[in-house]
Amino acid sequence: MHARMATVDGVRVLAFDTFGTVTDWFSGISAAVAATVPGVDAGEFAREWRRRYAPILAQVESGDLPWRRLDDLQTETLHAAAAMFRVDLDTDQTRRLVCAWRTIPGWPDAAPGLRRLKSGFIVAALSNATVALLVDMAKHNGFDWDVLGGSDLWRHYKPARETYCGLADLLEATPAEVMMVAAHQNDLDAARSFGLRTAFIERPMEWGVPSMQIPHSDENDLHARDLLELADQLGVP
Repeated sequence: MHARMATVDGVRVLAFDTFGTVTDWFSGISAAVAATVPGVDAGEFAREWRRRYAPILAQVESGDLPWRRLDDLQTETLHAAAAMFRVDLDTDQTRRLVCAWRTIPGWPDAAPGLRRLKSGFIVAALSNATVALLVDMAKHNGFDWDVLGGSDLWRHYKPARETYCGLADLLEATPAEVMMVAAHQNDLDAARSFGLRTAFIERPMEWGVPSMQIPHSDENDLHARDLLELADQLGVP
């Protein structure tokens, strides 16, 4: 394993974004909305909920809101999204929808891609989810992680330095020995600013509609269609 790692310019840890990169949140959440909130456009509801994700995390990181676990933040943004659709959610509906993030499906290449990559690298989830949520997601999808890097370990959300460098420190690695793998260029830009290497993964259907142009940077070290192609590029059989 160490010989293979040495051939990839010192990278020995692959850190993966989860929502959107290894999992298809849109199909999972829109299906949960359709089953839980009859009469609304489930796709638009799911997208509206997701649009509120980054802004509330930014409020926590700026200090405008106290740190809270992701489920608590998702509950708040869920009710805000529901209000846009003139829907009042009861306690059971709220619980079902928030818990649906724990069982969103993986992209078809995700589980087999992670298994391949694990033969040559440490594979770690680096997510804004909690460790408990990542455990449920992994069991549901067969994700064979070595490490579950949940936000509750550092009590910060990406793109905070504490998340990227916290994982490196946890694994006794330098930032340059860690490659962030994500479908979101802003995640990769932040990781690179703290010394991590970066790999962009194409997920044109992340939001449920085809993207005509996938924004990415030429500064990424690697660019792959999916995790199986990433394994090919990294020379993992």
